[in-house]
Order: sequence, then C-alpha cells, then structure tokens
Amino acid sequence: MLDALELLKIRRSVKPRDMSGPGPSPAELDTILTIGARVPDHGKLTPWRFIVFEGNARARAGEVIAQVFARKNPAATAAEIEVEKRRLTDAPLVIGVVSFTKPHPKVPPWEQELSAGASAMNIVTAATALGYGACWLTGWFAFDRDVLDGLGLKAGEKLAGLIHIGTPTKPSEDRPRPALGDIVTRF
Repeated sequence: MLDALELLKIRRSVKPRDMSGPGPSPAELDTILTIGARVPDHGKLTPWRFIVFEGNARARAGEVIAQVFARKNPAATAAEIEVEKRRLTDAPLVIGVVSFTKPHPKVPPWEQELSAGASAMNIVTAATALGYGACWLTGWFAFDRDVLDGLGLKAGEKLAGLIHIGTPTKPSEDRPRPALGDIVTRF
C-alpha cells in the first residue's frame, strides 16, 4: 500500500474502458464503502447513500439507461442504443453515490451536497490505495429523472456520480495540473 501523501500526489483517473477484472473482493468493497462514509457530515445527517452495481446488475442498469434513451430519442440507431446499454459494463464494479438533503437550521443544502462529493472522492481514493483504477463519472443519464427513478432513486435524490472501479489494463496518463501560482492567493 502506498504512503498516503504519495498516493494523493500521483492519483489519477483510469478510464473505465481501460479497466478489467478483477474488481475489489467483498472485504475490499466493505473497506471502500466504509471509507466513503467517513467524510465531513455536519449535523450527522448522512446526506448520501451508495448503490453497488456489480455482476449482472451493471447490464440491468444499462438496460434502464438504454430504454430511457431510446424513448427520448426515437431516431436513435441500434448502435447508439447499444452504447447506452454498455454505460456501466466496462469496469467490474460501479458505485453510485446518491446525494440528498435534509432540512436543517444550521447545515445548508450546499454543505450536504459537498459531503456527498467528499464521499465520492473518498471512494476513488480508497480504491486507488487498494491498487485499483477508479474514475468518477456522470453523463446525461445521471441527471435524467426517468433514469434515476429506474435505478431506484427516490424523489429529491440526485446522483452525485458513478465511481467505476477495476484493474487497470494499461498505465494511465497524467494530465496537466494547474500551477499553484495560478490558483493560490493569500489574504
């Protein structure tokens, strides 16, 4: 396992198409989800939950996405619909981070949404620390209410992201990162 600071310095996303099996074991998945739940959460509201897509569930979720896509795009080709069916099938494991807010006099919705984002990032970091590739993605379907309903989200719930996790099939290239001088100011 990498030293925590070194891990954070070199972490980068791995495209789902550059992943294969194996994915995390059940014990590793429990570790990833435990770390995903260990984030700032003012008011102890737990304004997020997780949906695990593995095995055939990835294809079933793809069917939901493809059916909504086909219904809303009647001119779509069979090839375009097939792309939508495969949205969650490249990586052996996908974790949906569901975000919702609860009324609270001291914790505004924005803070609760940030907590869900922190949860997603912890999942990515935990998977990376365990030696897996990980990528936090959304896409049109992450914002489509019909898809969200089909995936079992309740009214008022949003999909903060889908974290794809698997074994990298090739080294991931880094992208340019901002120079600190361009993004840091002092007050």
